[in-house]
Amino acid sequence: MAMELDVFVGNTTIMDEDVYLLWLDGYTVSDAVSMRMKSGVLEQCGAAQDVLESDTMDHYRTFQMTEQLLHNPSKLVNQLLFQIPPHRQKMLIERYYAFDEAFVREVLGKKLSKGTKKDLDDVSAKTGITLKSCRRQFDNFKRVFKVVEEMKGPLAENIHQNFLLSDRLARDYAAIVFFANSRFETGKKKLQYLTFEDFAFCAEQLIQNWTLGAVDSMVEDKDVDLDKEFLQDLKDLKVLVTDKDMMDQHKSLVCTALRGKLQVFNEMEGSFKNLSRGLVNIAGKLMNNRDVRDLFVDLDLFHPPPSTKFIEPCKSDRWSSNDVRLFLTQHTNAVRALDAFKHQAVWERYMRVIQSCILKMYHD
Repeated sequence: MAMELDVFVGNTTIMDEDVYLLWLDGYTVSDAVSMRMKSGVLEQCGAAQDVLESDTMDHYRTFQMTEQLLHNPSKLVNQLLFQIPPHRQKMLIERYYAFDEAFVREVLGKKLSKGTKKDLDDVSAKTGITLKSCRRQFDNFKRVFKVVEEMKGPLAENIHQNFLLSDRLARDYAAIVFFANSRFETGKKKLQYLTFEDFAFCAEQLIQNWTLGAVDSMVEDKDVDLDKEFLQDLKDLKVLVTDKDMMDQHKSLVCTALRGKLQVFNEMEGSFKNLSRGLVNIAGKLMNNRDVRDLFVDLDLFHPPPSTKFIEPCKSDRWSSNDVRLFLTQHTNAVRALDAFKHQAVWERYMRVIQSCILKMYHD
């Protein structure tokens, strides 16, 4: 009996993006097959279940073979074993290095060490993310950290060039590397309302203003290490709250500028000295590594010593975000009119970050 066959031969590696996501999420082949069946793919293709199982297993083998190349994305781009179109390469890399918000919040600021990796079982149980996916994401963080921590040049740009990530994802990884290097405390219960996006924004402000690279583009590790000389200079700001005449003049200038503009003017006027001390005393503590790590705790601690309060009393008095913005702007700008104050450049470099971070963290 005569039979006609249409045969197509090609060398382009076929990769199903939906199956790739299931593999990245750590599902087994059988789990992936079940999920694909529930999505109605059999009805769409008119195929039997055994064909779907074979197809899924074939995709999984391909992904496993390409994983080593994904550890060094430039190798994936330049290799000849798998014929993958450029747009598909980009998708594979971007998806592989993507991370879950719930996962990154659990490990942000922690040391990327074996000890932290041992705790991923607990992170998996808490977040509902498979252990395999948790390990992939953690290993990605650690891999990027090791490659770029000693590099000279802008952190996000180094990540973008070495791992071929999009600008947005490269900036997110820069925040993760920066937090891991300085070990900022982000896990306290009182900080749980803050999202990764909140912290990533603050990391970008710190990198752009407080690191060595903010003032010298030629130094080593410029976007990873904070400028210790600048942190030492912050102690000079204490005169703003220890000199009574200066503090009274500062308060008068701020109150004059905000009268009639601030909804909580009376509350602000009554608590001005405590709020100002809180902002300035945080600066004085940043000479010590332990206190640098507690920066976000000090900014948003609900039961702090009186010397570090800021966000908590504002929330108690029902300040709006606009009230906070107006106060911080005037509190910063009014210092320019204090003739006896000699540290204006340090003050503005400090408050540029503090103001931006508080406004981002202040969820009213």
